[in-house]
Amino acid sequence: MKPTAELIAGLQERFGHAVIAFVDEDGYPLSVATEFRADPGRGVVVLNAIAGDTVQPPEDERVNVVFSHIRPQPGIGYDERRYVSLWGAVRRTEGALEFEPDRVQQWDEQEMSFFEFSERGVPQARRYLDQVSTETGRTVKPRLSFGWLFLRATRLPFLTATFVPILLGIAVAAWTNGFNWWLALLTLLGGACIHLGLNVANDVFDTTSGADEANVNPTQFSGGSRVVLYGLITLRTLALLSLGFYAVGIAIGVGLAAMRGWDLLWLGVAGALLSFFYTAPPLKLVHRGLGEIVVALGFGPIMALGAYFVQAREYGLEPLLVSIPVGILIALVLYVNEVPDRPADAATGKRTLPVRFSKDTVVNGYIAAVALAFGLIAVFAISGLIVRPAIIALAAAPLALPVIRALRESYEQPYALMPAMGKNIQLHLATGMLLILGYVVALVADAL
Repeated sequence: MKPTAELIAGLQERFGHAVIAFVDEDGYPLSVATEFRADPGRGVVVLNAIAGDTVQPPEDERVNVVFSHIRPQPGIGYDERRYVSLWGAVRRTEGALEFEPDRVQQWDEQEMSFFEFSERGVPQARRYLDQVSTETGRTVKPRLSFGWLFLRATRLPFLTATFVPILLGIAVAAWTNGFNWWLALLTLLGGACIHLGLNVANDVFDTTSGADEANVNPTQFSGGSRVVLYGLITLRTLALLSLGFYAVGIAIGVGLAAMRGWDLLWLGVAGALLSFFYTAPPLKLVHRGLGEIVVALGFGPIMALGAYFVQAREYGLEPLLVSIPVGILIALVLYVNEVPDRPADAATGKRTLPVRFSKDTVVNGYIAAVALAFGLIAVFAISGLIVRPAIIALAAAPLALPVIRALRESYEQPYALMPAMGKNIQLHLATGMLLILGYVVALVADAL
């Protein structure tokens, strides 16, 4: 793309010097800094002549002229990063070098975050590695140690979404019917495998649908693992990993049903199907705006009731009621994490709720859902439908305030929103753990 007159005119305002890069007569690359002035009317940049006769850029041959700026921030890094890289021919004039650019590449951190800039360079990086592989006759690709690759591909830290409802169901069962530790461990393992299968399956289908490639603003909490997009693992390997997790999780579920009662099987089947068809065709439930409902059911009542059944050999009203606020809050984790993904989701037909609704509707929907979750905790605890000490979970409610504030102030800024996304996960985890603590307090008080 040829640089515009406006871009050339702005060079003097944004940069203090230029760097000319060229190949000398002996074939060595050289870079020389010099001062300059812009002449946008003629579409040229006039560079000060380089002192001396031995090092001069070749006349009427293509050279690269770079303008850059960076500000160090002690103890933090750098900010205000920007550059403009121009290619073109240079001609010697009296006391100067006249450079006429015909191609430009640029980046300004004020206009595009470093993370987005890096993501937009992924396709070019992959083409480069393919070219190097062809030239060298061997596969050249990025690598990550097995441990870090497994952690990234499976997104292990998100397992808190599974542990909270399962531990909550076990806690309710301990209060009403007793506790079996090895059945609890099996339940946690089976639930974790289904969850990891879901995480990996999401990446498989988001890769094949183009959603991950279209997303140039991934964050620590959204945008998927991107391991296929970065060339760290093949799509086939990722699909096999997902199937492996599902196979182990389903086997554990069937075993628990055989030991504790076949009525558990139908709940397990429902959970496995919802998790798989969350992104898998033909249902693609998240594409239809049903993702929050699926997540609320799967990581709320289904897991809590399943864990309770394994311990008690029956279903109960109390684990269902106490799991509803937890289901709402984990659905809100997905809800907020979908906000940065809106442009990519919309471009690939993924009609999530933040894609469908306006900013005000999304923010007000979050506030209403948080109010509902904590309102239910208060009503259930005060009425005795769940143990009364569980009311201590209301102490986690203030964690929603910074999330609401960030949604209002940073809705269009994915990386400014990222701390609030982390706080939203803490809201779900803290509420769930306080509900579990409420049952522990009730158990201890009853024992005393």
